Amino acid sequence: MAAEGSTRAIIAALLANAGIATAKFVGAAVTGSSSMLAEGVHSVADTTNQGLLLLGQRTAKRRATLQHPFGYGRDRFFWSFIVALMLFSLGSLFALYEGIEKLSEPHELDSPIVAVIILVVAIALEGFSFRTAIVESAKLKGDASWWQFIRQSRVPELPVVLLEDAGALVGLVLALGGVGLTVLTGDPIWDGVGTVCIGVLLGVIAIILVVEMKSLLIGEGSPPEELKTIVGELETGENVERVIHIKTQYMGPEELLVAAKLALTPRLSLPEVARAIDEAEARVRAKVPAARLIYLEPDLDRQLSGPSDKGTANAAGSEKQG
Repeated sequence: MAAEGSTRAIIAALLANAGIATAKFVGAAVTGSSSMLAEGVHSVADTTNQGLLLLGQRTAKRRATLQHPFGYGRDRFFWSFIVALMLFSLGSLFALYEGIEKLSEPHELDSPIVAVIILVVAIALEGFSFRTAIVESAKLKGDASWWQFIRQSRVPELPVVLLEDAGALVGLVLALGGVGLTVLTGDPIWDGVGTVCIGVLLGVIAIILVVEMKSLLIGEGSPPEELKTIVGELETGENVERVIHIKTQYMGPEELLVAAKLALTPRLSLPEVARAIDEAEARVRAKVPAARLIYLEPDLDRQLSGPSDKGTANAAGSEKQG
């Protein structure tokens, strides 16, 4: 469901940005507006970005190989990271360059009414794309705030599309303001100011995305509540005394690796050990469907301090000595 929702959001953004980019370049050619040109390049970058996100979703479905035994799920993280870099390079840096050039050598706008009409239409189209991204993201956001969703989401495409669309809408308003103030005051410097503001905005969004996508690409474990659920399910079994240590890592947006050492009741027979492990895996998968890869090592509780209480798993991965 998460993959389907992100695909719908990506396609909506791609179609909207392709149409908007065409309109903006026509407007820039007619009016000579640098903010309109910067917005046109921004929309081209966004359209390319949506294509890269779709590519990531496609390549991530490849089957695991001997060289990549855990599959290609992180392809979606990789291409989302590339999108963030492109947003910074093709969007932010170009807008800053155009804005600074316009501030140093301002020139009058031709047919500004054309620019205004195109920007208003673009705002409507971008609003449609943004609404689609919000609807699809709301299905996964739950009770978290939008900022928490962007920081914690393991589905990289939705935060990317959300921030891109939000940045595009604010950028369009800035471009409209730059053109409008140029018309009202007769001073073309406002068009350059609007362009610089667009560049700064895109730079901030790109940096946020780079940081978040880098974290996913390196590898993130389960959030605290999910980890607590996994440990609880592992320790629920009658022959499981406690989780000695546990490590988790997302191998893709919907594939979680769980590796843990379990202290089992002493003197179990081999069939009883196998059954305890199988039942623990089943309990975890029932509560956390993303936990597709589970590796459990049975052991004895060797704590010197006496009997241990359940719920004392060391998530950092250090074993108890003894």
